[in-house]
Amino acid sequence: MILINQTMKRMAGVIAAAALVFVTIVTGCAPAPASEPTQSIELSGTINEAGSTSVQPLAELMATAFTQKHPKVTINISGGGSSAGVKATAAGTVILGAASRDIKISEADIIPICIARDGVAMVVNQANPLTDITIEQVAKIYAGEITNWKEVGGDDAPITVVSREEGSGTREVFEEYVTGRYNKKIKADALFFDSNGAVRTKVTAEKNSIGYVSFGYIEGLKALTVGGVAPTIENGQNGKYPIVRRLYFLSKSTPTGAVREFIEFCRSPEGQKIAQDEGYIPIVLK
Repeated sequence: MILINQTMKRMAGVIAAAALVFVTIVTGCAPAPASEPTQSIELSGTINEAGSTSVQPLAELMATAFTQKHPKVTINISGGGSSAGVKATAAGTVILGAASRDIKISEADIIPICIARDGVAMVVNQANPLTDITIEQVAKIYAGEITNWKEVGGDDAPITVVSREEGSGTREVFEEYVTGRYNKKIKADALFFDSNGAVRTKVTAEKNSIGYVSFGYIEGLKALTVGGVAPTIENGQNGKYPIVRRLYFLSKSTPTGAVREFIEFCRSPEGQKIAQDEGYIPIVLK
């Protein structure tokens, strides 16, 4: 009888541990659970990741930090956009995808794993005197209803509208929180670019342009306050800033081995410190 009780206790412990792992992985931004040290296990292998360009610079830094600890692991990070990341994950062409938007019900069954949060900032050229704008004004600018900066308190100059292309997670979040809020659509003659970096380059070069980028791409640009609220980590965490989203890694199945360890590193306090240092909004770890 004692032997049976001990066996049942061990089985219950295994089941509970497995359930905790599964819940942690599929519940998005929930804090990562404590895990047993794995220093005794020498990790190896190659992890290919592709998708959101909002996630890309953060993933690259996290990958560098992780592979310094585990030199036999190679991690290749590339962009392509959130929709491309979803498709590549579902097709099995990458081990990890990346998305800067929530997964749609119409998309393949894949596991989204939150590694940070991020805001979408409204940005203009450094020479633009404007400092603040409202969500409604932005929606009207992108719809082509406001065409001159003087209409929103700026210089008398035509507005060059810069946007992301279709399939971009950043664009989908922008449409959800900005243009969609006022039942408007981005005008057809806007300038469309395939990455946050390309938007940043265009707005840096074009004095009268306006764009929207991930918090991680603000450097070199002038980020406008939105309704008087600055696009900062603090305002993203406290809910004051109105355009905030989760950043995800995507997996076709429950991650194991080096992939699991890399994800847990990204979600750990050390990984979240990297996110915060780069201007992203860290997961609230308790």
